[in-house]
Amino acid sequence: METTEKIIISNARTYFLNGNTVTYEFRKKQLENLKQMLKKNEANIYLALKNDLNKSKHETLITELGFLYSEIDFAIKNLRSWMEPKKVTSPITHKGSSSYIINQPYGVALIISPWNYPLQLALAPAIGAIAAGNCVIIKPSELAMETSSLIANMVEEYFDSSFFTVIEGGKEETEELLKHQFDTIFFTGSSKVGKIVMKAASEHLTPITLELGGKSPAIVDKDANVNLAAKRIVWGKFTNAGQTCVAPDYVYVHEKVKFKFLKAAKRYIRAFYSKSNEYTKIINEKSFNRLVSFLTNGEIIHGGNYDRDTLMIEPTILDKITWNDPVMQNEIFGPILPVIPFSNLEDPLYQIKTKESPLALYYFGEDKQTQQQVIEYVPFGGGSINDTLYHLANPHLPFGGIGTSGMGTYHGKYSFDTFSHQKGILKQTTKFDLPFRYPKGKISNSVVKKLTH
Repeated sequence: METTEKIIISNARTYFLNGNTVTYEFRKKQLENLKQMLKKNEANIYLALKNDLNKSKHETLITELGFLYSEIDFAIKNLRSWMEPKKVTSPITHKGSSSYIINQPYGVALIISPWNYPLQLALAPAIGAIAAGNCVIIKPSELAMETSSLIANMVEEYFDSSFFTVIEGGKEETEELLKHQFDTIFFTGSSKVGKIVMKAASEHLTPITLELGGKSPAIVDKDANVNLAAKRIVWGKFTNAGQTCVAPDYVYVHEKVKFKFLKAAKRYIRAFYSKSNEYTKIINEKSFNRLVSFLTNGEIIHGGNYDRDTLMIEPTILDKITWNDPVMQNEIFGPILPVIPFSNLEDPLYQIKTKESPLALYYFGEDKQTQQQVIEYVPFGGGSINDTLYHLANPHLPFGGIGTSGMGTYHGKYSFDTFSHQKGILKQTTKFDLPFRYPKGKISNSVVKKLTH
């Protein structure tokens, strides 16, 4: 007897193979449907994210809905040009021919999304998949239960289920899905689960995009605008209670500006996050217990309070931290910010470089030569100079990791490219035929040498 998953995948593949997703008009209409779906359900979206994560309306708009609206609008605006064949140069050895690249959709795309930004990280990849002409199956996280259910209901109402559908469930449903063959898989989550997804994809040689995480550092140098650095690091770290894959995981602060930085950071925490009823909660008790255990590391110089009943942890700054402390062994993924002083920039740069490559890096300092040194010396997915998180919101920049922080990129056209196979085509003339490529020609060798040297 066929499983539900197998039937859904089969229906999607039939829909794709029948050519339903090929045209510009179809893809544009589906993107417009997606935007309309979100617009009509804004009140439900705010409520679901409030219930799942206690997200405020402001945070939901900035980090979930607003991002999606921008991505959809950007895709609609540029879709026609993205779909056009791109002509490329043909070498002199190919005289009479023309060469071009066409973007071919993979087919049926599986998107496995996480709980921390349960709306954005489910639908942002889908925007690229739809624009590129794929059929889409989303497996949202069961940990953000209300948002998962809402996404499933919205998609069911606005889209043909053979083109775009949602499969809810937990670990078992994900494992069942991964037994089947897809044409591309997009996964956002932990490195541990990413390895499992990649292993399953390898059984069918399925192309895969992994958006993972890691310990993304921030560095505040002695010539930084310290007040602004503290403001932007506090915002980047404690947005979504630190449950962000590109949140500053820890901060290296030059010892000459450490006191000033800490004073400013405390002030901004109080200014931004004083209302606990509007602060994001920790997703579940398991994550809560893991984070609370870190509060015994080093010395708490701000925060440290928590409420087990509401799964709330106050934005917290830790001092006197070393790389031997448990809080520095893995990505924190919570509202705890370790601060480590340095006197010579070479020391933190070397330390960061010898660790696993982070998804993001944030450097605060005014010297352009030093900025360039940091960018070139340390491998990381992407980042910002004198800011945090904001590089994500530029659709002209690729977003993705390197090494254990992921593979592949998306956002803007990079999403379209991620869900497309770039097919190279050469169109040759029949009006004449250059003889030098064929064996035993009298002038073959001499002509080839001239043309290729």
